[in-house]
Amino acid sequence: RLTGCFTLSCVFEMDTTPESYLDLFPLEAIVYLTPDSENGNKVYVLGGLVDESIHKELTLRRAREQHLQTARLPIREYMVRAPNARNYHSETLAINQVFDVLSTFYETRSWPAALRAGVSSGKGYVLPDTAHQ
Repeated sequence: RLTGCFTLSCVFEMDTTPESYLDLFPLEAIVYLTPDSENGNKVYVLGGLVDESIHKELTLRRAREQHLQTARLPIREYMVRAPNARNYHSETLAINQVFDVLSTFYETRSWPAALRAGVSSGKGYVLPDTAHQ
């Protein structure tokens, strides 16, 4: 289920509201963060689902219905698939993991450091320097 939104300023102040981001911001200013997007280098407005299961491309469809740009975290560009027994690889992260990635990137300006902070090894992706560990 899609919920309300919150915004982050440059100092990471957070404001929550039950209002839709569509009512708060012009469409051209919104970038909907979804792991299914083909775009990796954007400014992010953080939104998410409150659900225990993964609904493939639900967020992408929602963004397209609302005529929003989309972006994804650059996991494919900076990380590699790690061999694992289940052959499991997922770019879908929990909202707290996405927040950890974005806040670490803001602090370090380093995608490898940010992804290390937020993408757990259980997702099946690792940084290339740790792929053989």
